[in-house]
Amino acid sequence: MSRRILLAAAILAVTACGQEDGANLGDLMTESGSSPMTVTITSGDDPQASGRAGAAQPVYGFGTPATESQIAAWDIDIGPDGAGLPSGQGSVAEGLDVWVRHRCILCHGPTGREGPNDIITGRIPGDEFPFANDRSLRSTVGNYWPYATTLFDYTRRAMPFDLPGTMTDEEVYAVVGAMLYFNDLLPADAVVDSAMVVDTRMPARDRFVPDNRTGGPTIR
Repeated sequence: MSRRILLAAAILAVTACGQEDGANLGDLMTESGSSPMTVTITSGDDPQASGRAGAAQPVYGFGTPATESQIAAWDIDIGPDGAGLPSGQGSVAEGLDVWVRHRCILCHGPTGREGPNDIITGRIPGDEFPFANDRSLRSTVGNYWPYATTLFDYTRRAMPFDLPGTMTDEEVYAVVGAMLYFNDLLPADAVVDSAMVVDTRMPARDRFVPDNRTGGPTIR
């Protein structure tokens, strides 16, 4: 039985009681100074009710709409092709200073090999990629990361771990240069800018391919 039928039955019952006492529901409402009122309760599966519910969104009374400048501050993603890399540059020598000054050394060690957290430095002889066969191998910037551009993106977005986003673009270029230097991918006197980051070919570049599967048993 729907709620509409139940309500109709309840109104009839109240009306009947009022008539026995010499009054009806309409008279009671008129005496109180109110005009007769119609109440409709619809069932939860009423499509019109769903539309009305969707139109009346709750207002919580806090927060403000994000401004264009606030959105732009978060819109800093950089893809493999380097689109979106900022201007600026930094040297490997400056990156070694940033490594210490921004406390990268505390998590990754003096040369990125020592830890105690993620190991940054390490190449596999011949730049082989035996991760599927040897699960004990640690993935590093030198043996696993496919693009220096996305290394810049991640470093700028997420590091230092306790204060992400506090490094300038020049410091990020410099510390990315230091990480590439640790992995024998740049010389000690290198200067790193957007062109250098795009042109640096990582050892694992060709180990990753686009997922072009369209269904079925074929696995690339």
